[in-house]
Amino acid sequence: MTASVTRPIRVGLQLQPQHADYQQIRDTAAAAEELGADVIFNWDHFFPLTGDPDGKHFECWTMLGAWAEATSRAEIGALVTCNGYRNPELLADMARTVDHISGGRVILGIGSGWNAKDYAEYGYEFGTAGSRLDQLAVDLPRIEARWAELNPAPTRKIPVLIGGGGERKTLRLVARHADIWHSFSDVVTLRRKSEILARHCADAGRDPDEIEKSVEVPSGDPARVGPPLVEAGATLFTVGIGGPDFDLKTLRRWIEWRDSL
Repeated sequence: MTASVTRPIRVGLQLQPQHADYQQIRDTAAAAEELGADVIFNWDHFFPLTGDPDGKHFECWTMLGAWAEATSRAEIGALVTCNGYRNPELLADMARTVDHISGGRVILGIGSGWNAKDYAEYGYEFGTAGSRLDQLAVDLPRIEARWAELNPAPTRKIPVLIGGGGERKTLRLVARHADIWHSFSDVVTLRRKSEILARHCADAGRDPDEIEKSVEVPSGDPARVGPPLVEAGATLFTVGIGGPDFDLKTLRRWIEWRDSL
């Protein structure tokens, strides 16, 4: 067992805001909280990623502000915010504001971005994968510095979730800035990348067990596929669902498994 399994096992939902009316999305968020989801995420895109590419879709942070009022217990956040869509000081202020509206439940999930259509349609410079990661490295300290200057200050140290598994740049940023690392790793990959993360943490003078490891749930029975991932260090398991018919059966199964431990 790794030291990180002393953390509570948590289950999250990525409620993908595509192909549905907002009331459907809001009702699903409420149902997920009622089921016992620990975190409810949306995502930060401007168009659907599956199905009709020009189908219904809603913006990330406006929705998080509404969820802050519409929920009362679950943490909320984006999985993940695209760093290139907003000035970092503005993003820090947005997260701080949703932190206050929600009573201290926001997570700042952030990544360097990847979907070319979002950039092109909304007029952002796409650059390269490397340049986007380099910009994220510049902007994360700016976000942290702005939080220290805002009045009122955030209600707590806003947890930063960084998504991605790049071993040279992304995991270095995780080691320096993240409270949560989200990846799409299987057991073998999670173990290998966790070792790389630990080396980056050593370089940064940080204990890797300070960082919660989050994964997208694999297919299969949670009682079978969950324990090996816990053994590898994962403690946050996130179910992704898209509209228009948001099916919470998989979320329910993972919550039942969590509650059986």
